[in-house]
Amino acid sequence: MRYLDPKNDLTFRKVFGQHPRLLKSFLNAMLPLTVPIKDLEYLPAELVPEVPLLKYSIVDVRCIDEQGRQFIVEMQMLWTDSFKTRVLFNASKAYVRQLEKGFEYKQLQPVYALSLVNQVFEHDMEEFYHHYKIVHLANNDKVLEGLEFVFVEIPKFKAANFNEKRLQVLWLRYLSEIKNATETIAPELFEVQEISEAIELLQESAYSKSELMAYDKYWDSISVERTLVTDSFVEGKQIGKIEGKIEGKNEGIGLMIINGYKAGGTIGFLAQMSRMGEDEVLKILKSAKSL
Repeated sequence: MRYLDPKNDLTFRKVFGQHPRLLKSFLNAMLPLTVPIKDLEYLPAELVPEVPLLKYSIVDVRCIDEQGRQFIVEMQMLWTDSFKTRVLFNASKAYVRQLEKGFEYKQLQPVYALSLVNQVFEHDMEEFYHHYKIVHLANNDKVLEGLEFVFVEIPKFKAANFNEKRLQVLWLRYLSEIKNATETIAPELFEVQEISEAIELLQESAYSKSELMAYDKYWDSISVERTLVTDSFVEGKQIGKIEGKIEGKNEGIGLMIINGYKAGGTIGFLAQMSRMGEDEVLKILKSAKSL
């Protein structure tokens, strides 16, 4: 039996975006809730600002529980400094929009944002679990209720001390240990019914040919975006050359197009990423070749 990676757009949405019982178990394990979720329903996705250079590497699922608390779950494959700002905007917007339904301020319910990040971004900290909320700086017991944020650095989890909540550990093992084409899964992951069901949903044989093509295409998109992010930081000299060659064009976008093309991105894909016409993308590529 071969399994697919649960962090892929296709599988993540199938497991957590179509099975509320599995999502409930996951959220109860991952979030610092004083009152567990008893029931939940899905909310439609909202259009939020894109992180520069990243379009395909963010997968989100939204839901609301029986108390009216909202939960935003995001699987983030790549990291940029803009991502935290996007998460803050996203959660704040969900919190404020409750007033559009006729709520009074006192009726506003909390919004929890859970961000699962497949990269290390806090390099000077050993902890993989980062919980943020609005607290009094002199007295942390004084809290302004409404917004809470949890960021999980999945790669760090392997080196963590596992003397924590068992269900949280097992769900994180589910996300970190099951890779593409995995054939053997630790037996303890099957001991929890919800996780066992989530594993079954990853069986490669359960997906159609077109779904598997979409699965592979997602990884290709991530590879391109990873190249864009990396090269945008390390090739500063080329930016200046592009700026001199391409009058009126943003040099960062020019570099993104060039690096994306090197990574195998098609003209149509690069046009969509940069929000330019295909003729403009071709012009930038031709100018780059003459450098």
